[in-house]
Amino acid sequence: MPIRPAGRTAGGRRVSRGLSANTISTKMRNIVIFGAPGSGKGTQSDKLIKKYGFKHISTGDVLRNEIKNGTELGKTTKGYIDEGKLIPDDLMVSILASVYDSFGKDHEGVIFDGFPRTIPQAEALKNMLAERGHKVAAMIELDVPEEELMKRLLRRGQIEGRSDDNEETIKKRLNVYHTQTAPLIEWYEKEGIRHHIKGDGELERIFADVCAVVDSL
Repeated sequence: MPIRPAGRTAGGRRVSRGLSANTISTKMRNIVIFGAPGSGKGTQSDKLIKKYGFKHISTGDVLRNEIKNGTELGKTTKGYIDEGKLIPDDLMVSILASVYDSFGKDHEGVIFDGFPRTIPQAEALKNMLAERGHKVAAMIELDVPEEELMKRLLRRGQIEGRSDDNEETIKKRLNVYHTQTAPLIEWYEKEGIRHHIKGDGELERIFADVCAVVDSL
């Protein structure tokens, strides 16, 4: 199906309306912000949005909104989250595609925060974007020691009263991350778009490192 592209090609030419869905737009800088629970994905995403004007898709926020509103999706989702399990792929991709399309076709790019979490999800995201003539420009990995992750999540649970931030569930979530999500590091490395950032320490230093990646795209 023909698509209406947004912007110009890398060579500076205006993209015509007749391009196929396999043509990749180079204007948008879609970014996967990656890391374990508590690694600072939300914090860095907020700062990137303010500086660059990116759109933002946080799977956690989207799903928590469904839970808050008491929808059927929210009830189903709450069961998975309370058990520290991942949401089924087909459900998540459908939700993300709908939110992504709501941004229209002319924007600076989208930050994917909390997705993908498995290799099949990464492949599904790549395919979903390719169907629209877009791509993931970078995966930015925030690497934080597990002891620090535990401290951050417990503190967040106390401050925000989040039921998924208790010690037992946090351990389950970190185990899921190590067994199902961490293999994405190698997958994105092979894609040639993985960027490693030391995610503990001074906040502004972390953000400066993230911005250096974005500015290089």
